[in-house]
Amino acid sequence: MLKYVETKNAPAAIGPYSQGIIVNGIAFFSGQIPLSPATGEVVGATIEEQTEQVMANIKALLESQGAAFTDVVKTTCFLADIADFAAFNEVYAKYFTGKPARSCVAVKDLPKGVLCEVECIAAVEK
Repeated sequence: MLKYVETKNAPAAIGPYSQGIIVNGIAFFSGQIPLSPATGEVVGATIEEQTEQVMANIKALLESQGAAFTDVVKTTCFLADIADFAAFNEVYAKYFTGKPARSCVAVKDLPKGVLCEVECIAAVEK
Protein backbone atom coordinates (compact mmCIF):
# COMPACT_ATOMS: atom_id res chain seq x y z
CA MET A 1 0.00 0.00 0.00
CA LEU A 2 1.34 3.43 -0.94
CA LYS A 3 1.29 6.42 1.39
CA TYR A 4 1.69 9.87 -0.11
CA VAL A 5 3.81 12.48 1.63
CA GLU A 6 2.21 15.88 2.02
CA THR A 7 3.55 18.69 4.20
CA LYS A 8 3.14 22.45 4.03
CA ASN A 9 6.67 22.82 5.45
CA ALA A 10 8.20 21.89 2.09
CA PRO A 11 7.34 23.30 -1.34
CA ALA A 12 4.26 21.87 -2.99
CA ALA A 13 4.78 19.82 -6.13
CA ILE A 14 4.90 22.07 -9.21
CA GLY A 15 3.80 19.34 -11.59
CA PRO A 16 2.00 16.00 -11.82
CA TYR A 17 3.90 14.34 -8.96
CA SER A 18 3.88 14.12 -5.17
CA GLN A 19 6.35 15.35 -2.56
CA GLY A 20 7.09 11.70 -1.91
CA ILE A 21 5.74 8.19 -1.62
CA ILE A 22 6.29 5.67 1.15
CA VAL A 23 6.15 1.95 0.58
CA ASN A 24 7.21 -0.73 3.06
CA GLY A 25 8.95 1.77 5.34
CA ILE A 26 11.01 3.37 2.58
CA ALA A 27 10.34 6.97 1.54
CA PHE A 28 11.08 8.05 -2.00
CA PHE A 29 11.18 11.85 -1.86
CA SER A 30 10.89 13.93 -5.02
CA GLY A 31 13.79 16.18 -5.93
CA GLN A 32 13.93 19.39 -3.95
CA ILE A 33 14.98 22.66 -5.47
CA PRO A 34 15.58 25.87 -3.48
CA LEU A 35 11.99 27.06 -3.30
CA SER A 36 10.42 28.76 -0.31
CA PRO A 37 7.54 26.64 0.97
CA ALA A 38 5.64 29.84 1.80
CA THR A 39 6.00 31.68 -1.52
CA GLY A 40 7.10 29.11 -4.09
CA GLU A 41 9.88 31.50 -5.10
CA VAL A 42 13.55 30.60 -5.56
CA VAL A 43 15.64 31.32 -2.46
CA GLY A 44 19.27 32.44 -2.83
CA ALA A 45 21.54 33.42 -5.66
CA THR A 46 24.66 31.37 -4.81
CA ILE A 47 25.14 27.61 -4.77
CA GLU A 48 25.64 27.76 -0.99
CA GLU A 49 22.42 29.70 -0.36
CA GLN A 50 20.42 27.51 -2.69
CA THR A 51 21.83 24.30 -1.20
CA GLU A 52 20.90 25.49 2.30
CA GLN A 53 17.29 25.96 1.15
CA VAL A 54 17.26 22.54 -0.51
CA MET A 55 18.44 21.03 2.79
CA ALA A 56 15.71 22.90 4.70
CA ASN A 57 13.13 21.44 2.31
CA ILE A 58 14.53 17.92 2.67
CA LYS A 59 14.57 18.30 6.45
CA ALA A 60 10.87 19.25 6.37
CA LEU A 61 10.02 16.18 4.29
CA LEU A 62 12.02 13.90 6.57
CA GLU A 63 10.52 15.37 9.74
CA SER A 64 7.01 14.97 8.31
CA GLN A 65 7.67 11.23 8.46
CA GLY A 66 9.46 11.14 11.82
CA ALA A 67 12.85 10.77 10.12
CA ALA A 68 16.15 12.66 10.02
CA PHE A 69 19.08 13.10 7.65
CA THR A 70 20.75 10.05 9.24
CA ASP A 71 17.84 7.91 7.97
CA VAL A 72 18.65 8.75 4.34
CA VAL A 73 20.16 5.80 2.48
CA LYS A 74 20.60 7.32 -1.01
CA THR A 75 20.69 10.74 -2.61
CA THR A 76 20.83 11.88 -6.19
CA CYS A 77 22.21 15.38 -6.66
CA PHE A 78 21.91 17.51 -9.77
CA LEU A 79 24.08 20.58 -10.35
CA ALA A 80 23.63 23.16 -13.07
CA ASP A 81 27.42 23.63 -13.13
CA ILE A 82 29.96 21.00 -12.06
CA ALA A 83 32.26 23.87 -11.05
CA ASP A 84 29.92 24.26 -8.03
CA PHE A 85 30.73 20.71 -6.85
CA ALA A 86 33.11 21.66 -4.01
CA ALA A 87 30.90 24.46 -2.65
CA PHE A 88 27.82 22.23 -2.88
CA ASN A 89 29.65 19.45 -1.03
CA GLU A 90 30.59 21.77 1.85
CA VAL A 91 26.93 22.48 2.58
CA TYR A 92 25.78 18.92 1.82
CA ALA A 93 28.32 17.44 4.27
CA LYS A 94 26.90 19.49 7.18
CA TYR A 95 23.57 17.68 6.82
CA PHE A 96 24.28 14.19 5.50
CA THR A 97 26.64 13.15 8.30
CA GLY A 98 25.59 9.51 7.91
CA LYS A 99 27.19 9.51 4.45
CA PRO A 100 24.41 7.88 2.42
CA ALA A 101 25.10 6.40 -0.99
CA ARG A 102 25.07 9.17 -3.57
CA SER A 103 25.18 10.10 -7.21
CA CYS A 104 26.01 13.66 -8.26
CA VAL A 105 25.86 14.88 -11.84
CA ALA A 106 25.88 18.12 -13.76
CA VAL A 107 22.88 18.67 -16.00
CA LYS A 108 22.05 21.12 -18.75
CA ASP A 109 19.15 22.84 -16.97
CA LEU A 110 17.11 22.59 -13.78
CA PRO A 111 13.55 23.82 -13.13
CA LYS A 112 13.21 27.58 -12.61
CA GLY A 113 16.87 28.05 -13.50
CA VAL A 114 18.09 26.92 -10.06
CA LEU A 115 21.65 25.78 -9.38
CA CYS A 116 20.94 22.46 -7.63
CA GLU A 117 18.36 19.78 -6.92
CA VAL A 118 18.54 16.84 -4.51
CA GLU A 119 16.28 13.81 -4.26
CA CYS A 120 16.58 11.17 -1.58
CA ILE A 121 15.44 7.80 -0.35
CA ALA A 122 15.08 7.25 3.39
CA ALA A 123 14.09 4.58 5.86
CA VAL A 124 11.02 5.82 7.75
CA GLU A 125 8.59 4.44 10.27
CA LYS A 126 5.94 2.15 8.85
